[in-house]
Amino acid sequence: MQVLYQWDMRKQPWEEAVESYYESVGPPDGETRLARDEFMERLVQGTVERCAEIDARIVKHSEHWRLERMPAVDRNILRLAVYEMDWVQTPAAVAIDEALELARRFSGDESVPFINGVLDAVRKEKPEDGSPETES
Repeated sequence: MQVLYQWDMRKQPWEEAVESYYESVGPPDGETRLARDEFMERLVQGTVERCAEIDARIVKHSEHWRLERMPAVDRNILRLAVYEMDWVQTPAAVAIDEALELARRFSGDESVPFINGVLDAVRKEKPEDGSPETES
């Protein structure tokens, strides 16, 4: 979620956001690097590549909220959860619970019920073709 947030706010390529993340969480000596997290990188890449489709689904289920008016943290929590539910095939209950934990940790109290409502509505609706792609 932190990498997606940075990608969204800085309008930079997702690869640069990933590299910046590793640089920011590495030890201060700059010589030792944090081990690469391939799963996180696949989540970021997939979410970014399908962002337009994901955003359309979020907007459809977020009554009276334009995407650009949502807090950036909430917007990226939603994006990540929708991607996980539809393309990684994370069970919806797990993806929603993880999203709510992120909202409790990084966003305000009012965000939790909002995110829960949007994700529950997305969960109830299958993608138009009924068979989302899966990551290999």
